[in-house]
Amino acid sequence: MNDLKPSKLKTIDHVNTRLAKRHASEKFFQRMGLLSLFIGIAFVFTLFFSIVSKGYTAFQQTFIQIEVDFDEQFFATEKPYENETLSFADYGGLVKKSLREMFPGVESRQERRLLYGLISTGAAYQLRDMVMHDPTLVGQTKQVWLLASDDVDMLIKGHMEREVPETDRRLRDVQIAWLDQLIAEDSVSLKFNMGFFTNGDSREPEQAGIWGALTGSILTLMITLLLSFPIGVATAVYLEEFAPKNKWTDLIEVNINNLAAVPSIVYGLLGLAVFINFIGFPRSAPLVGGLVLTLMTLPTIIIASRAALKSVPPSIREAALGIGASKMQTVFFHVLPLAFPGMLTGTIIGMAQALGETAPLLMIGMVAFIVDIPSGVFDPATVLPVQIFLWADSPERAFVERTSAAIMVLLGFLIVMNAVAVMLRRKFERRW
Repeated sequence: MNDLKPSKLKTIDHVNTRLAKRHASEKFFQRMGLLSLFIGIAFVFTLFFSIVSKGYTAFQQTFIQIEVDFDEQFFATEKPYENETLSFADYGGLVKKSLREMFPGVESRQERRLLYGLISTGAAYQLRDMVMHDPTLVGQTKQVWLLASDDVDMLIKGHMEREVPETDRRLRDVQIAWLDQLIAEDSVSLKFNMGFFTNGDSREPEQAGIWGALTGSILTLMITLLLSFPIGVATAVYLEEFAPKNKWTDLIEVNINNLAAVPSIVYGLLGLAVFINFIGFPRSAPLVGGLVLTLMTLPTIIIASRAALKSVPPSIREAALGIGASKMQTVFFHVLPLAFPGMLTGTIIGMAQALGETAPLLMIGMVAFIVDIPSGVFDPATVLPVQIFLWADSPERAFVERTSAAIMVLLGFLIVMNAVAVMLRRKFERRW
């Protein structure tokens, strides 16, 4: 060490100093990367926690048990019972009559109105469905669990404070007293909310469900998949395997890449102008929604499919051509089978993107209030993201939990679709 010249010592010291700074910089950037990762995970966790904490209660619904006397005189019919007579009976009046018998001390009109407010207006449809399913109920007295109103449901679930002044909550003190009496008699219970998955939309939160929106989403995505996948794959195969390399194909490729970055609402405006105003397709129909989402997802599928075709080694093509296969045979029997997993993965990702879209569907009228379940692609319908948008704009507290629960269902579908894409890629992907 003593034999080294002073100039060499200065050079080594300078190198060591710079090396120490470089290592410090690398550690700093690693720590910043880890910090960014933890911040991102924290935000995602906070988002999911907020959604789940607000929405998990929607999977349960409050029911109140009352004794219902299905008196024959009330139905004004005799055996054999006619379905039309049973269907149009005043089941709402039957519910009110049963409540008055349970609380005989309630006499004033105002108190009766408050008493009737404990039970949902949908309880009448429950009784009608029961009688239509089993007409032998006429003439019997049964203990029936009926749907409670949304205010009662919020109180039972703890979303409404009892201690606040009466003027600051939607339930009056006398209604809470009646509920306490029913609770003491084990006549109030939280049950699994099957109606959330089987009902369509409703103005009443306790009757609202996602089945109509879910059906609309399924029909819309079916149209999107049937159109976008074959068109996207065919376009990618032509551009990558058959199209000549000139300024026109370069222009097409640039436009496809640009279309992938176009805001989705622009596709909604295009669908409104072309499919509804020009062609005359019905508004709010899954057919129009599927066509609009097809236009939106085509660039994604084309780009992913071309990338999958490029990933196939040229030796595969050369070997096929070398043994006498034509260009068409080489592409369809050798290249496409190897590129298909990547194409399928890109298609699933594009479909997942389409499932969560709202803006283009708002432009074609799928924001309408739809109660009936659509049975075809021409029937009025809405989709799950738009249903979430409508519920989020409702003032009732009970719609908050249904909004969060619908978001949980939508996120579940998106997670499943992306998981399927990852599984397919890992299962069929070949490494060269």
